[in-house]
Amino acid sequence: MKARAIVVEDEVTLREQLEELLARVWPELEIVASVGDGLQAVAAMQKHRPDLMFLDVEMPEMSGIDVARHASEQCHVVFVTAYSSYATHAFDAGAVDYVLKPISEERLAVACRRLQERLASAPAKLDHVIAQLAARVAEAKPYLRWITASRGANVRMITIEEVCYFQADTKYTLVALPDFLPGLGTLYVKPSTLPAGPFLAYDRDGKLVSSVYMIPLKDMEAHKGFNNLGAAQEKVDHVDMYYNAGHPGVSEPHYHVVIWYVSPDKAAALK
Repeated sequence: MKARAIVVEDEVTLREQLEELLARVWPELEIVASVGDGLQAVAAMQKHRPDLMFLDVEMPEMSGIDVARHASEQCHVVFVTAYSSYATHAFDAGAVDYVLKPISEERLAVACRRLQERLASAPAKLDHVIAQLAARVAEAKPYLRWITASRGANVRMITIEEVCYFQADTKYTLVALPDFLPGLGTLYVKPSTLPAGPFLAYDRDGKLVSSVYMIPLKDMEAHKGFNNLGAAQEKVDHVDMYYNAGHPGVSEPHYHVVIWYVSPDKAAALK
């Protein structure tokens, strides 16, 4: 018989990521419910009577600790937490396991192997673990370890160690990362020119290779002139245009107008 599990995580992106990782490390596992808060978790547990539960500790309203009280002796539990400062002490007894966010496939595989070994035995009584965990959470003042950020249609988890700085701009916060964008290089922009730009793009050697503007589709359809688009260098090699249906920060359809200062071959090499 297949083992049956519930996934409890209040952040949709992380919940989906956990489900994908579980499908890889334990293909036979049947996820009977995937929910986003503690109340739904308790209801799903009562409805499905699962063998095990992957349970987020930090959730609003009804926390993972509260859910664990209902799960005690009912199903095996793996806690999912962003903070190792209290997790390792609470779970050292071995009755339950834990994985840290951002979730590592290797660490999740270890937790799943341990779960498979425990399935032959009755679920543990969690009173002692819950008491330790609740005490640790109450006294802990955890620091921010990671953020989620949008790039185009994708959402990425970024550890705080990767962030160079945060820059506020109206309702959005721009995060400068040490990343090299394929096809564009490293981008810089003055906040006062957002969202249109120009975004100044540099290659890995720090050489300016292009300026990028975002032009609303409605302006293109109105045959509006753009004679005032500035070039950061006197010599322009060529110009490219790319359509974008919209992304976080700029929801309306628009074109990216790229003014290149290098040849098409050098532009194509920006990978």
